Amino acid sequence: MGQEDVREKGFRKRRGSSKSLAERVNATRDRFEELTGLQVESVSGFEPSEDGWNMTVETLELRRVPDTMSLLATYSVDLDSEGEIQGYHRAKRYTRTRSYGV
Repeated sequence: MGQEDVREKGFRKRRGSSKSLAERVNATRDRFEELTGLQVESVSGFEPSEDGWNMTVETLELRRVPDTMSLLATYSVDLDSEGEIQGYHRAKRYTRTRSYGV
């Protein structure tokens, strides 16, 4: 059984539901967008934490023309063991053309 399979079973066990990990990540992504009003471009991380889960999302913070100059941001989202958002913070802000860790 792969690491992702173990994590998905852990999330199902904590939630007590048969929803897949992908369904839970998408639901959290939607809730984050509703809460912040920011468009989530992608989910770049999802892992267990001491008190639940941590999800990392890339968001569009400010659309500019040309789009390569738009401002994006990375947010760390803390979830409880039930998958509910407990808090979030912006970890970094950057232009779309800027690459990190490549």
